[in-house]
Amino acid sequence: MKWIIALVAVSIAACGKSKEAPKAAPPAAAGPAVPTGPAEYTLILKSTWTAHTHPYEYPSGAHFSGLIGTSHNARYSIFGIGRRPTPGLEHLSEEGKHSPLDDEIQKAIDAGNALEKFETGSLKNFKDSLVTTVRVDAAHPLVSVVAMVAPSPDWFTGAASVDLNENGAWVRSKTLTLPAYDSGGDDGKTYKAADHNTNPKKPVSRASDRHFVVSGKVRPVATLTLIRKSS
Repeated sequence: MKWIIALVAVSIAACGKSKEAPKAAPPAAAGPAVPTGPAEYTLILKSTWTAHTHPYEYPSGAHFSGLIGTSHNARYSIFGIGRRPTPGLEHLSEEGKHSPLDDEIQKAIDAGNALEKFETGSLKNFKDSLVTTVRVDAAHPLVSVVAMVAPSPDWFTGAASVDLNENGAWVRSKTLTLPAYDSGGDDGKTYKAADHNTNPKKPVSRASDRHFVVSGKVRPVATLTLIRKSS
């Protein structure tokens, strides 16, 4: 009889062990902090491209096309170094035209990857600046903007995926120096080279020839400043 009682006790103990509650999973890591509401910024582009700073073959009639850009998320950007140009970027860099880049941006807006588009007229008097506004929100905290360096075969300037969210708050202001880029759509090597279409397209790169590099140093062609408007 004693051995029967002992066997029952062991069985009960074994059953008890099998019914232990599973250990709770560790809490999921928190995502990056984001601002609670939208913000609006004044965007200012100022030329630093002059015959003094960029003396090699500096062209007559130097100017920038109108700006075009958007606020967006990480799934979209107008351009990226090492990435082939879209038709919109190619047309912008070769002819200064906002179409079809404006349609590409609108498709990103329709897909929820961009918030809004902004545009300006061209900048022909470098004593002035190009000024516009852009709105961002927690889902679209990045800003990309481009303008053609004109005249040129396919050179442009701009900024890609500028993040205005820092530690869960909108930055008060941010200033960037902007180099010239080669969109990879044309093989021309001088400001006023005849059209020479590149096929297949090359990846976007920083313009690295004598027009924009002096004594081994890249000379930026513009500054971009974003200033948050008071709410």
